[in-house]
Amino acid sequence: MSEKNKDVLIEAQKQVIGILFEVIKRLQTNNDLDDEYFKIMELKNQTKKERLDKILLEKEENAKIVGRLLEQLEI
Repeated sequence: MSEKNKDVLIEAQKQVIGILFEVIKRLQTNNDLDDEYFKIMELKNQTKKERLDKILLEKEENAKIVGRLLEQLEI
């Protein structure tokens, strides 16, 4: 294998690792948000509802990002 091909392969591996790291980070964030969400669900007031709405929006955004990152790996 030529030196140039090795460099290209190494760069591709770095990109895959970076994407997977970001996917794991986003999924872990969603797990943390799930924990907070269920704790808040036990409490009932307007401030808590606002936080629940923000959690759901952040989880949705994380899921979209994970989807886009995983699509990059399919190429």
